[in-house]
Amino acid sequence: MLIKNEFGFVLNATQNNFKKIFSKSASIKNILLLKKKSMKKNLSILLFCVYAISVKAGGFQVNLQGQKQIGMGNTGTGLLLDGSCILFNPGAMCFLTSNTLNASGSFIFPTTEYLASAPDNYSTETSPGVDTPFNFYANFKFKPSDKWNVGLGVYTPFGSRVVYPSDWKGEFLLQNIDLTTIFIQPTFSYQLSPQVGVGVGAVIGIGSFQLQRAIPVQNADGTYGEANLKGSANGYGFNAGIYYKPTEKFSVGLDFRSDVPVNITNGNANFTVPSSLNSYFPSTTFTSKIVMPYEASIGFGYVVNPKLKLAFDVNYVGWSSYDTLSFNFKTTTAQLQDIHSPRNYHNSFAFRLGGQYQLSDKITVRAGIYYDLSPVPNGYLTPETPDANKVGLSAGMSWKISKKINVDLSFLYDDVAKRTDTNIETQFSGTYKTNAIIPGIGFEYTF
Repeated sequence: MLIKNEFGFVLNATQNNFKKIFSKSASIKNILLLKKKSMKKNLSILLFCVYAISVKAGGFQVNLQGQKQIGMGNTGTGLLLDGSCILFNPGAMCFLTSNTLNASGSFIFPTTEYLASAPDNYSTETSPGVDTPFNFYANFKFKPSDKWNVGLGVYTPFGSRVVYPSDWKGEFLLQNIDLTTIFIQPTFSYQLSPQVGVGVGAVIGIGSFQLQRAIPVQNADGTYGEANLKGSANGYGFNAGIYYKPTEKFSVGLDFRSDVPVNITNGNANFTVPSSLNSYFPSTTFTSKIVMPYEASIGFGYVVNPKLKLAFDVNYVGWSSYDTLSFNFKTTTAQLQDIHSPRNYHNSFAFRLGGQYQLSDKITVRAGIYYDLSPVPNGYLTPETPDANKVGLSAGMSWKISKKINVDLSFLYDDVAKRTDTNIETQFSGTYKTNAIIPGIGFEYTF
């Protein structure tokens, strides 16, 4: 039985004969069918470039935007910790009593194992690598008596990077993808009263990507062709928050990060194939648009005593906006048409709990845990987003090395549940298991 994969190439439903089907004896018609959806999946991954870096949270979200927050299970909506509140809750920024500069980065060491469905005993895993999401926050209060602050945040909230062996079982679906984006957020925050602060920031998103996969046509030396996609994208949105501290011990925050319509205006698709097939695989450009999900968060902070603070956050992410991938090619053929591919993600929750304890005037320690529900429904799991429900365990500490300089350290272990699925479009099935080890370091300067 023959079916189409996500790129429109014809695949064998048993998945055991990919290369046999796409040998030199394969018909040009089947080869061309492959291209249509082949582009489709490449581009589906491509759109993730609007945000950046690696397997880290629901879907392709990356929650590594503050070292103190990471150490506390990525909480921070309802508890003011540092200048990272520009992202976590702009409404809290006006309660910072000093000007601050925060810069930090994390080092993601992810591994995804793939096991083919029985009776096939094939297995492989992604190649070793490291991803480096980063963030920078600047907060300024021009006079100590001012009720308002201004700030700037630069951070990386979404993305994906996956590298499989070039000849793995799913090489015609994906070999590697590297997506990078940066969000820039100028922010304004104002104290409505000694207990209430509000804040809003404009979000400017920029990004780039590169993707590679094999094409099931053979060159004279027996190697398979390649498809390479490159492009850049941009989009705009906002981040708004309210911070309320009715007592010295209790605080609550609400934050809403809008969806971001992302536009790819001039992506490049290039193919390496035998010259006799160039007309069927024309190098071309494309445009596309996708609405990236909003996130609504509520958080609570509680000061148990002068040394111990606790935080609890709930995030609700509007992944249902990612229901379809649509692409328009500048050059089309009878076999390469504009693409409309369903994704049907659903909205999802994440629950986060964390705490910090001040050991001394110079040392503060932290710990946290979270449970993050996957937005990817059954039948839509893909090699570039082998997502499932996940648990994160974190720890961290701060070392105050001088009156103005603080060093923050964090460590996060992300455990993604084992998940077996068969993709509806490609019929590519198997079991995926992902985990990641993520140390991080940050510096804070107060003046």
